Amino acid sequence: MGRMMCFAVIKKHFKTLVLGFILICCLLRFLEIGRNFKTRVEGQIAGWKHERSRADGAVSNDDDVNEAPPLRISCWIMTNPKNLESRSRYIQMTWGKRCDRVVFISSETNTTFPTVGIKVSEGRNHLTEKTLGGYHYVYEHHLDDCDWFFKADDDTYLIAENLRLFLAQFDTNKPIYFGHHFKTLIKQGYSSGGSGLVVSKEALRRFGQHGHDPKICRQTGTAGDVAFGQCMESLGVPIGNSTDSKGRSRFHCLNPSAHINGGYPNWYYSYDANGAKKGISSMSDHPISFHYVGGKKQLELEYLIYHTGAHVLDKAGPPLNNMK
Repeated sequence: MGRMMCFAVIKKHFKTLVLGFILICCLLRFLEIGRNFKTRVEGQIAGWKHERSRADGAVSNDDDVNEAPPLRISCWIMTNPKNLESRSRYIQMTWGKRCDRVVFISSETNTTFPTVGIKVSEGRNHLTEKTLGGYHYVYEHHLDDCDWFFKADDDTYLIAENLRLFLAQFDTNKPIYFGHHFKTLIKQGYSSGGSGLVVSKEALRRFGQHGHDPKICRQTGTAGDVAFGQCMESLGVPIGNSTDSKGRSRFHCLNPSAHINGGYPNWYYSYDANGAKKGISSMSDHPISFHYVGGKKQLELEYLIYHTGAHVLDKAGPPLNNMK
């Protein structure tokens, strides 16, 4: 009797039960599609964030660091009165803003730009006085303000975030400095001035205390980077290895095109301590500096590094705008 009543109810409401079953199946299917869509969206957003972080100077797979540490960097730029508008102004507009302290060292004080004038004549014959004088100024005014101290020419381009990430693995209270390593002229070699070079707090302290002594540091002449390198060696400050974990260059004494295509001058082959390699595969994914990119060329690098990003397809599927 009970079974007959059950069959009768099923027969009477059969169409309603079938319709309900179909609705439940459709609902489950929609829920599954929704979960897949959410997964793709989250993956796409993660991809965008990753690419944006690369554009903003974040670290890559070749350095096991995830975010820029709070290292404070003092930057001083060696310039001259004739180059303020044609070169130094572009540094003010671009990478100079990312330094914790920035000062332009010239032979004349300019309170409008501004620049700090030191008692030195312009010209290649006075590059040593200007280089040492710039570091003496930084020692006297910024030693306690920052952790590391970067020197650049007015046609150097610095990616400050990558510099901070690189320096995070070193102790600034130990004597060391970094740059594009040249292996000639000095026993331990020296850093190219044009690539930019960065010294630790202890290295700057030693220089500030003993760098005025002509018996320790040559005070005049050409080739300021060589003179500073000799001074560092005399003060017991080693030049560190600045290549990445794959042996690729971070500091570059020439422009990007030269290092990518290998258009090197003849002298470079006997100077470069890393073997004068060429091509993208020889350059770190997170370079720190380039030389000979003065003036408006600074804006080109600024755009390519900080204002662009590649759209990378997520492994979960095609781009969202192709989904139907």
